[in-house]
Amino acid sequence: MKHLILLNDPPYGTERSFNGLRMAHALAKNDPEADITVFLMADAVLCAKAGQKTPEGYYQP
Repeated sequence: MKHLILLNDPPYGTERSFNGLRMAHALAKNDPEADITVFLMADAVLCAKAGQKTPEGYYQP
């Protein structure tokens, strides 16, 4: 099955992008044959930046 997940919220200040990435991971884990595409636009592109430090006052998983 094909899945497309669109994210456009920033990585901090809201949990929507985090939950979208968690959903993509769960789909990939439960169905290795799935075709999963995660499209990051606007502020969500910062979710892909490596080595980020969680800003003070924000949730740390």
